Amino acid sequence: MSIATKQPKPLWFDHTRLLALALPMILANITTPLLGLVDTAVLGHMQIPAMLAGASIGALILTQIYWVCGFLRMSSTGLSAQAKGSEAPKVESAKVLWQTIAFSCILGLIILLLQQPILHAGLALTQPNDSVASYLNAYFSTRVWGAPAAMLNLVLIGWLVGQQKTKQVMIIQIIGNLLNAGLDIAFVYGLGFSVAGVALASVIAEYSMTAMALYLALNQVKGVHVARVWFNRAARRVLMKLNGDMLIRNLALQGCLAFLTIQGARYGETSAAVNAILMQFFVLIALGLDGIAYGVEALIGEAKGAKDADEIKRRTYQGLFWSSLFAIAYSVVFYAFGDGIIRLLTEHGDIVDAALPYLPLMVLLPILAHWCFLFDGVFVGLTRASSMRNTMVISALGVYFPIWFFTQQAGNTSLWYALIAFLFARGITLGASFYRLAANDTLCKSSIE
Repeated sequence: MSIATKQPKPLWFDHTRLLALALPMILANITTPLLGLVDTAVLGHMQIPAMLAGASIGALILTQIYWVCGFLRMSSTGLSAQAKGSEAPKVESAKVLWQTIAFSCILGLIILLLQQPILHAGLALTQPNDSVASYLNAYFSTRVWGAPAAMLNLVLIGWLVGQQKTKQVMIIQIIGNLLNAGLDIAFVYGLGFSVAGVALASVIAEYSMTAMALYLALNQVKGVHVARVWFNRAARRVLMKLNGDMLIRNLALQGCLAFLTIQGARYGETSAAVNAILMQFFVLIALGLDGIAYGVEALIGEAKGAKDADEIKRRTYQGLFWSSLFAIAYSVVFYAFGDGIIRLLTEHGDIVDAALPYLPLMVLLPILAHWCFLFDGVFVGLTRASSMRNTMVISALGVYFPIWFFTQQAGNTSLWYALIAFLFARGITLGASFYRLAANDTLCKSSIE
């Protein structure tokens, strides 16, 4: 019996599927900064400024840990998407779900066990006064009990994105954020729980999101029995290798961003304030470009699971098309309204005057940065973690720090030269890695390199 040759679909085919996955994630991303604004507003209206300072530092400590642990979300998405495209999607998806849940629970437990050393390290690094330290301790000691839920949420949200349930993810995140905001007000103003009330609201919201995501995930794999072989030594080694590479990638990225913050503070108070303002431009870019990347992750992972190299390439080029459009739109908005955005973020004239000369760099930022957002999504879908690790380290050590070193006479501006060059280098190196895989016909090769 003859087998018909499979014809590759044209590039323009089915853009709606990518957008249907991306747009809910963009909307979900928008709600997250709004939650931080509610926390800040509730604490900022209290009579003691030390409450806001203590809670902010406590939240920063945990947020940095959770951000570094974002490798859980990325590995879960890639593996889940590939399982969805495999020959036995339900069984393979259940396998990925339970493997990543087990891994995240262990990590959440480790954070709980190490909470005192983590707190003491945070106090040593920030060196707050006694009043701020007291509120920091009250916030952290409550909020840290949400760590297991935070770790579970990373893998559950990642798994659901891989299963292309982005609308459900959006609903879960919006409900969780609204619940957090409502409990903030109830606990602080209604029950007088002070700083601990804000932390408790976050913990309850985190566990509520976990419950909703777990319910959806278990429904998706209903009827599949957990097998012991899913957790044997070989399976653990594969998961550890994948997550370990992504952890190194995250640490390298975090190191570059931390250097910008610390070095900017060394340039003076005004430079530190300017950098805080400019980072909001970066956050705005991430809201849209991350959404496109999420959609690409899910579709490329599914194509890899089906061993369809043509579909992987088609979805990559579709993603590049849309991320380019978003980047151009961002640049136009920053060119037309950049000065208004800066004035909206601060009313201090000296900071506005210091930030305005950076606007040409902010206009350039989306055009040069969108490549790395898009190809991050491609490589998450391919679960090519070692490529993500290597290109990140090369871009950090070979581009970011050398560019800063050789332009540091420009002062704070040198940090932004370095960051933009770093983001562009990440996109170029990942793009080169993708085209090498495509040229060698190894896009569908085993995920763990």
